[in-house]
Amino acid sequence: MGLQKEFEEKIGYCFRDKRLLGQALTHSSYANERHMARHCNNERLEFLGDAVLEIVSSEFLYRERPHDSEGDLSRMRASLVCEPTLAFCTKELDLGKYLLLGRGEDQTGGRERKSVLSDALEAVIGAIYLDGGFASAKEFIFRFVLNDIEHKQLFYDSKTILQELVQGEYDEGLSYRVVEEAGPDHDKRFVVEACIGGTAYGRGVGRSKKSAEQEAAYHTLLQLRRQKGSEG
Repeated sequence: MGLQKEFEEKIGYCFRDKRLLGQALTHSSYANERHMARHCNNERLEFLGDAVLEIVSSEFLYRERPHDSEGDLSRMRASLVCEPTLAFCTKELDLGKYLLLGRGEDQTGGRERKSVLSDALEAVIGAIYLDGGFASAKEFIFRFVLNDIEHKQLFYDSKTILQELVQGEYDEGLSYRVVEEAGPDHDKRFVVEACIGGTAYGRGVGRSKKSAEQEAAYHTLLQLRRQKGSEG
């Protein structure tokens, strides 16, 4: 089975125009390396998908949160469609596996880079919109972006939520500890643990200390919730 066919099965959508899917998965580095026309990469589809995602997420929040103010809705939407959260959404799809990347981009960790993944996800949304219409794009967004928004919000605000939790419920402080740092300056990989007092809880991996800390905080919150649930 080809990778594109595998990806279609994973997302539950079969493209009538396979070229749109191919374009959505083509990073500019791949197109540049092969001297392809500029419009052959996924940047134009990303532009379109971003607009579709914004209207779908706006309508969703408007209906689901009838008592929230405009400011509250805007902040919630921003947390759902920002680069880190969209990249987080792509983990379920293993989107990086299916991207066409230039050799340099691939060798420097492009398949895990949040900006690459979030842009590609928006490009896929744009491609589905052009191929199957608004309803198909909306279904995809509901399934892979707007599903389980409680955890998406928890991920986005993980460091702030964990800091407030530790200050309110623990005598010891919160700190983040880098336990592994590898790779050259242009392709760093950090492994960070979130610690309460001297005890390590969640662990996160990222291409920057900040993103690794965010993931570590998120996994710490999940672990603390599980502990509280088992105690209850």
